[in-house]
Amino acid sequence: MLVLAGGTAAYAHAHKTVSLDVDGQVQHVSTFAGSVDALLADQGVQVGTRDTVSATGALGEGQDVVVRHAHQITVARDGVNDTVWTTALTADEALDTLAARDASVSLVASRSSGGRAELPLDLVLHGSVDVLVDGKTLTGQDADVSVGQVLGELGVTLEPLDRVAVQQGDTGRVQVVVNRVVVDEKKTTKKLSFDSSTKKDSSAYVGTKKVTTEGKKGTRTIVTRVTTVDGKVTDKVKLSDKVTKKPVDEVITVGTKERPVVKTTTSSSSGSGSSGKSGPIKAGGKADDLNWAALAKCESGGNPRVVSSNGLYHGLYQFSVGTWRGVGGSGLPSQASSSEQTARAKMLYNRSGAGQWPVCGKNLFS
Repeated sequence: MLVLAGGTAAYAHAHKTVSLDVDGQVQHVSTFAGSVDALLADQGVQVGTRDTVSATGALGEGQDVVVRHAHQITVARDGVNDTVWTTALTADEALDTLAARDASVSLVASRSSGGRAELPLDLVLHGSVDVLVDGKTLTGQDADVSVGQVLGELGVTLEPLDRVAVQQGDTGRVQVVVNRVVVDEKKTTKKLSFDSSTKKDSSAYVGTKKVTTEGKKGTRTIVTRVTTVDGKVTDKVKLSDKVTKKPVDEVITVGTKERPVVKTTTSSSSGSGSSGKSGPIKAGGKADDLNWAALAKCESGGNPRVVSSNGLYHGLYQFSVGTWRGVGGSGLPSQASSSEQTARAKMLYNRSGAGQWPVCGKNLFS
């Protein structure tokens, strides 16, 4: 009887009922384990170096044993991501712990190969959360689920580059923030100006110019990678900057050949209209290669005898009497020969330029 009584007492002392809480899953366990380690081994609960256990040593009747496994999470502080370990059961609990050091901290959800947002913690144990996306605030009624589940229930579709973070709002409510990220390549072009140079031509007269190579502008193409977050530019990276079309430089040929002296003998078809002089009239200079026939056609219709309606202007080039005499003419210009009128018009041009014929002077260069 003594042996039986002793055995019954030992059995009662060895057997016990305890409460085991593993990551929020609570069960009441009937066990003969004499220590916390033996209990966890019997229940198949593995504990790592970063995990926490509420008790160690001998296991007593009615004891509560709480096990929390650590999770690695990504935390954002002031735009910089960092990796930390936490034994919090929910994102809400983790944020409460981290906020003691930085109130602006947020948890960064990773993106799976299937595009789903993942966080190794449920959002909250009880209640709802807010989802901030596309300028709107949506409410997820059941927050005791993962980030991906809440977004799926609300019909929020994520693009490959979108970012998802979990934070606490000003009122303490948990918020899931979705940032739309777009990366695009922008191509811009700029015109490149061309240079101009001159080239001497000994076969062309002094004072003549000719564009022998037309200048053409080139093109410069710049490709930039632009990142926008919710429509705002956050980053620009120049990918390439190339000259895609080279400019063509302009070349102007300038004559260097000396002009010959023009010799003209004055005469009049009627005799009475002669200037009374004979011999060479020197013009030469820049005027010889100009289009005098075009100027005469514009000024007088090519008629050497024409006089303006007011009687002030005469001949092919509509000389006034004063201007005619200023270049050595005598009598009236309309009474001189066509060759003398042309020679003295060239003299006038060499002295004063095409501005003497303000309307028709441009025809000299046609």
